[in-house]
Amino acid sequence: MIQEEPRLSAQEMIERLESSLSKRRRIRAVTALLAGLVGAVFVTSLWATEPGPLPGGTHTAFAVLTGFCLAWACYGGWVLTRRAPLFATERVIAAWIAVAASVTATALVTVIAVIRGTGPLPPLAVGALFVAASLTLAWRAHTRRAHLLHLKRTLGG
Repeated sequence: MIQEEPRLSAQEMIERLESSLSKRRRIRAVTALLAGLVGAVFVTSLWATEPGPLPGGTHTAFAVLTGFCLAWACYGGWVLTRRAPLFATERVIAAWIAVAASVTATALVTVIAVIRGTGPLPPLAVGALFVAASLTLAWRAHTRRAHLLHLKRTLGG
């Protein structure tokens, strides 16, 4: 009589295979955390030390840049505190932060170019490249996550 091992759930199998974050993921998460924190401190210090009153649009730009830096810092901290596989959720979140940042930066730079009279085409062209790259990364992240979730469902019965 052949005795079979009890079937492991997908979650148990994943925990056996990868109990903690890989070194590469930890380095990326620490980099995102530190870059976000340093960026937020840098932008906020520039904002706070301006010698004179700033226009409303400049305040908005500083606030948006600080927000994006804090979003990257929160993302890095979140990945570091999760000691289990995230089924590519972290890549989806990072990709959407990149999409939001590239769209917002493109819009702000284009508005500034129009106000200065230099024309919107150069910033729109460069911005379109960044938006296309971030959307491609978002699509790839969603596709990879869907594939991993399908594998999890398949392994789980």
